[in-house]
Amino acid sequence: MTGLVPGRRRIGCDASGQPLSGRVDAQRRFHIVFRADADDIDELGHVNNATWVVWIQDACVAHWFASARPADPVTYVAVVLRHEVDYRGNIRAGETTTAITWVEGTPRGARYARRVEFLDSEGRPLVTALSQWALVEKATGKLVRVPSEVSAPFISDEAERSLDD
Repeated sequence: MTGLVPGRRRIGCDASGQPLSGRVDAQRRFHIVFRADADDIDELGHVNNATWVVWIQDACVAHWFASARPADPVTYVAVVLRHEVDYRGNIRAGETTTAITWVEGTPRGARYARRVEFLDSEGRPLVTALSQWALVEKATGKLVRVPSEVSAPFISDEAERSLDD
């Protein structure tokens, strides 16, 4: 696979190429805050739908960088297959939203599902998403089955218990 596009910000990273910061909770969910800037606002005065999709991807990839074993981001990259987004509310320039993302269930072959919830300052849902992702081996550019050791840092204890049942 080829490298990054020059001059373009890497998904899940800031302008300098460093992974976006957030925190991982006890259920292995990743929490990150986004602030709406003037460029994110549409003619209705709130965050444009395309910006929400960028934030979905940024949250998911930042989670990958925060939780993956050190060698995994060097070996693999995830690609989006599908986003389903439900819009329930919005924010305006200068306001913030907290995104919480997690891997739902366990991977099936190369595919896995991710949930993302954006909450307002009072914890109410603004936007929710279910995304389908697939794992690609960087050296070959081909889809690969998600190894259990790669998914382990993202799978909640509840999901692991359901596998044992």
